[in-house]
Amino acid sequence: MTTISQSVRNFETWLAGELGDDLVKDDLRQKHEKMRSGDFVFLRATYWRWCEIILDICPELGSAPEVLAIGDTHLENFGTWRDIEGRLVWGVNDFDDAAVMPYVFDLVRLAASAILARGDDGPSVRMIGELILSGYRRGLENPLPVILERDHKWLRKALMLPNSERREFWEKYEMLLPGSKPPPSAYVEALAAALPSGAGPLVPKPRSGGTGSLGRPRFVAYAEWQGGPVLREAKALLPSAWSLCHNPQDVTIHASEIANGRARSADPHYRVSGRILVRRLSPNSRKIEIVRQPKTLLSPTMLELMGFEIGNCHSDDAAAVTAILKDLAVRGNDWLHEAARAAASSVSAEQKAYSRAG
Repeated sequence: MTTISQSVRNFETWLAGELGDDLVKDDLRQKHEKMRSGDFVFLRATYWRWCEIILDICPELGSAPEVLAIGDTHLENFGTWRDIEGRLVWGVNDFDDAAVMPYVFDLVRLAASAILARGDDGPSVRMIGELILSGYRRGLENPLPVILERDHKWLRKALMLPNSERREFWEKYEMLLPGSKPPPSAYVEALAAALPSGAGPLVPKPRSGGTGSLGRPRFVAYAEWQGGPVLREAKALLPSAWSLCHNPQDVTIHASEIANGRARSADPHYRVSGRILVRRLSPNSRKIEIVRQPKTLLSPTMLELMGFEIGNCHSDDAAAVTAILKDLAVRGNDWLHEAARAAASSVSAEQKAYSRAG
């Protein structure tokens, strides 16, 4: 197995080969700093490394039934959007690394992220695994979108921004500075096509966002339309790191396929065109961050609901669901927290090794 430092160099060489002049080198320097800041952030930043080592950590899970999975699953990979009926919906909102893989790894990665993020008074490792598994089984057996208009009042309350933060949200994007060089025409065209007809002048500006996707170009377009601001984001998509490691011939971008699954009330502004993803940004299209609301993200109700949403995402293939439920029955109730504990321990050790290497 390569060291973590060599793995970083290898991955970024591949990234540069895929993106060419579009690679955002300043973002990579920022990403390296984040990787040294803590275990949870390290996990978020290094999905490709997870793909390289998880079968060595949990070899007994490699034969589990396969499904089109989220891939880069973690506590902060859930958020809100408005569906075609204008309803507020909660669920997974980042499918950049979706790929066909054993279903178990979405669950193990989510549980490992919770272990790495919890404080001294957080839920036990066993409880984390049991809650996620309980929700997952429920999602497979009765998949439904998580609509916040009537139900889940606690989650709606946790997600809605006060007026002061809504104003700050819009001001932040309005005041973004233009880049040092013109954005590639493909991003300009994608953003122009995504804005409503009659929107004001379009000036795409670079934005640094996320953690795992740092290094990939990302642009936003802020415009005025019918008395108020509108915002769209375009970012680069690449083949999943899972496919890169385990199925190199699969270079398909699977994000749209899983995002628009039958058990999801999809965001109508989430569109994949070639290797560019365009989506709407707004105060109602956001995720909960662990630094802001750790108790919400690590609450038993939330962990169970996250498991449920993974079940929703996995439920498109009826044959796969049948196979997964059979596999779950054989595995029992202890496998998830045991696998997540081992994975979290490995991630923590690699974070320390990377930090020591400077």
